[in-house]
Amino acid sequence: MDHSAKVILDELLDAKPRPTAEAPRDSRGLYGLVDHNGILRYIGSTSSANETFYKRIHQRHRTGSESTSHYFSRMYNTGRMWRDRDDKLTAADGSIAKELRNAFVADHCSAVWVTLPDYLDIAGLERAVLSLAPPNVIAWNGRAMEIYGEPTDLVDATIRRLGWGTRELDAIERQRLRYVSSRIIASPSAPLIKPQATKPFLIDDFRFFALDVETANADRSSICQIGIACVRPDNSIETWMTYVDPKTSDWSCSKIHGITARTVAGAPSFSEVYPHLLKALADKIVYQHSGFDQSAIASACARNALSLPTWEWRDSVLVARLAWPELKGNGGHGLSSLKQHLGLRFTHHDAEEDARASAEIVLRAESRSSRPVTIDLPVRPSPCGFR
Repeated sequence: MDHSAKVILDELLDAKPRPTAEAPRDSRGLYGLVDHNGILRYIGSTSSANETFYKRIHQRHRTGSESTSHYFSRMYNTGRMWRDRDDKLTAADGSIAKELRNAFVADHCSAVWVTLPDYLDIAGLERAVLSLAPPNVIAWNGRAMEIYGEPTDLVDATIRRLGWGTRELDAIERQRLRYVSSRIIASPSAPLIKPQATKPFLIDDFRFFALDVETANADRSSICQIGIACVRPDNSIETWMTYVDPKTSDWSCSKIHGITARTVAGAPSFSEVYPHLLKALADKIVYQHSGFDQSAIASACARNALSLPTWEWRDSVLVARLAWPELKGNGGHGLSSLKQHLGLRFTHHDAEEDARASAEIVLRAESRSSRPVTIDLPVRPSPCGFR
């Protein structure tokens, strides 16, 4: 049997995600953690000889502390599932919040795995697989991705299954308020909780917006995710995201962003989402990072016989070219280059994350010039949202 890193990676990418409780109790190898959206986000291994898939995935990652190596615990340490393990005064409420998080992961997250013989160098194969893996499928590795906002509807479903009463509900509500308070203290301008796909669009006095889309394939009308960053007058940013069902069988761009037909199952169509955005963003300034997003919206409108938006499109690529001319011929002004140059923290090829990055680029550029940016010239877009 071929145990090369490429074959193992392909098996992980092609494997059907299964509940963490089904992880094998008597075998070892490489595994992947799949988030509540059905997207593979982490690759690891049972490199220690005394660990099995079940022990590593269902026990350590799911029920362990919120440390670096316990990724389900870390990524869902949010909202009503949040606890500060070092705060002895909130230990009782925190234990209930952790119990909810453990149950949530078992209910709504999953894993994949590839069993390997014990005589192989599993740790070495893990390193080789990580070197080949697309960035989006190892977005959790090395704490490279921010923790999630609370998936409210899914958490509610788990609470209903648990049948919790007033005592537990009061405890997790106190934890949610503590979580919000901790975020304010840590970063006063950061968005506190990311709205979920099922939530209405944000209504507030926003100064400008940044929009990003991902597409299922090279057809720009095949929008499968829309992310919007909303910038207030005080320059704080709130984000909104929805998956979109493009009604296609061609998912050739999944290798770029990790979104699949399974991810968007039950999501609204573009025709259902667009009227809400058309109204909320009417005559507003909307940034994109390159011309791809505007062309994708236009293509989706044409495909669905919808009118074009009256948004004032602007381009954060051109803003970046003026603000940081030294990057020309030295990495360029794409999101990956600017991420490194400006020290931005986001997961590339996630529409919500990329939209926020575009907004942050504009804000950084404004801070250099001490005045609003007004660049709005077109550039040539590229397929699949490459930026």
